[in-house]
Amino acid sequence: MVKVLSMVLALVMLAALLPGCASKADSDYKYIKDKGTMIIGITQYPPMNFYDDSGKLTGFDTELAEAVCAKLGIKAEFIEINWDSKEVELNSKNIDCIWNGMCITEERKQNMSISDPYMNNEQAIVMKADREDEIMKSVDGLTLTAEAGSTGEGKVDGSIKDDGTQDVSAKEYFAKCNYVPADSMAKALMEVKSGTADMAIVDATLALYNVGPGTDFEDLVANTDINFGAQQFGIAFRKGSDMTAKVNDAIKALSNDGTVSPIAAKYGLEDALIK
Repeated sequence: MVKVLSMVLALVMLAALLPGCASKADSDYKYIKDKGTMIIGITQYPPMNFYDDSGKLTGFDTELAEAVCAKLGIKAEFIEINWDSKEVELNSKNIDCIWNGMCITEERKQNMSISDPYMNNEQAIVMKADREDEIMKSVDGLTLTAEAGSTGEGKVDGSIKDDGTQDVSAKEYFAKCNYVPADSMAKALMEVKSGTADMAIVDATLALYNVGPGTDFEDLVANTDINFGAQQFGIAFRKGSDMTAKVNDAIKALSNDGTVSPIAAKYGLEDALIK
């Protein structure tokens, strides 16, 4: 009996050592390639992912994801998710990646496989334009909002630690505020517009594109005078996914052949692009 068990154990160990045996079974790339579609989790985040006036999904991340998927010979399919549940959606395979202006953090790198950074970002304070001077003098006692699960919220509650790139700690700066989370960054802007919040802390990429003259939030202003720290966007896959390297290589190839820069320029993001 001991001999039989020893032989079985030896065979199991040999199978694990054979090239490609385990990797093929666990390959996220093969799983996605076989079904022919990469399901991409997004939220409404202009200029990264949003619906235009005709109802068509567009945006920098949308167009870049479509170009990457075309290069990999698969189709891009986008579904809206609750940002606060993004990791649950990913690990349950309801989605295959998160491609939605996601800031890279140490916690996210521990829980997911993150692509190479492709765009720079920072945090902006959004408020009514006619209150900017008042609010920038002191935020004490004011109501602050941010998207639940966002980098802005993480900076405020301290769950995203300061990394030395900041001049001011957001946790300390907003310590005396009344914080109320919002379902999305777009809803955070709506809270400020309606007056139920005095200000929002959101990605500058979104804020600078969506507020001010000629926008739906023309009475709001985005202030980036205070450096709460530098961020970079990345694409998230399941932990250990081999799809991450495939997407990194595809983005590099598309950057080198001149595909990416015009897409970024289309949405006013060329200066933020990591080349």
